[in-house]
Amino acid sequence: MASEVTTGATLKDVAERAGVHPGTASRALNPVTQGLVSEATVRRVHAAAKALAYRPNSIARGLKTNRTMTVGIVVPDLSNPVFAPMVRGAAEVLTNAGYSSVIADTDNDPAKEAEAFDTLRSRQVDGLLVASARRDDAAVRSLVEGGVPTVLLNRRTDRTALPCVMGDDTSGMEQAVRHLRALGHERIGYLSGPTALSTGLERARAFRQLMLELGGDLDPSLTEECMTYSVEEGTRTGRLLLDRARPTAIIAGNDQIAVGLLGVLEERRLRCPEDVSVVGYNDMPFVDKLSPPLTTVHVPHSAIGAEASRILLRWLQDGVPGSTTISLGVELVVRGSTSPVREQGAGQER
Repeated sequence: MASEVTTGATLKDVAERAGVHPGTASRALNPVTQGLVSEATVRRVHAAAKALAYRPNSIARGLKTNRTMTVGIVVPDLSNPVFAPMVRGAAEVLTNAGYSSVIADTDNDPAKEAEAFDTLRSRQVDGLLVASARRDDAAVRSLVEGGVPTVLLNRRTDRTALPCVMGDDTSGMEQAVRHLRALGHERIGYLSGPTALSTGLERARAFRQLMLELGGDLDPSLTEECMTYSVEEGTRTGRLLLDRARPTAIIAGNDQIAVGLLGVLEERRLRCPEDVSVVGYNDMPFVDKLSPPLTTVHVPHSAIGAEASRILLRWLQDGVPGSTTISLGVELVVRGSTSPVREQGAGQER
């Protein structure tokens, strides 16, 4: 029988060093089954494995389970700083469970997404983690129809009931709007993400609902939809909005849109936050180094990837999918790009 071994220490060696049965050591080393073992035993087994430089042999494990011990991770744009921590969080959990990761970038192209799914399925991956899903996504539906264990990251689809892990977009937008209203802003603009994506739609809905509840200005001229989450779209839509309206604050559908908007404010000689306060979304790396540092909603992208991996691993072990949707908490991080609204006419015509 194939056994879980490395070129050095074996699982039996780890068990002996930790003073436990090999079966207990195996459960303690597997993130899916760790809950069946006491925390003290898990710590002892992991310490023994580290001391012995033990690594499970995924090939041997695959022979026993009739699996390839690989998982495909599909993202829409690896150049977007949001997805790197998501992939790292997912891959760390998978690696600890003895799985390898294969990453595919769709470049926000539905045809490339479908091709990536076909390629990964041909490599017989055991399951997929998908961060590229659109609300109406035929390629994702084909995964469901094909019985491929699939967990969605950060996005949902309208016509499938796949497990999904995402940040709480309603809470994030509520925190952003309440922050600006507390600073006295009523004319708040919004550059939404693409509503073909669940994040774009849900944040836009939450923005409108909170503005209604808190008595903000719902003038349609204060909103624009971006076609992609990108700096270029932030620039394009920022210009359109400021050509026809003068908000005292603007919320951007994500940080890249906010970066494009900040460039537009500079070209229009509008100061941030003195003339226009700006709020982003995601808290991507380095936004705290912008001038001014960006107030934004922090989303736990690494935790999203890790939790999605745990759900997929339980699915692979138990043969049934887990919870439909898990929303992780988000938090507004207040920095220098927001300030109290200026009095009418105080250095700027309104």
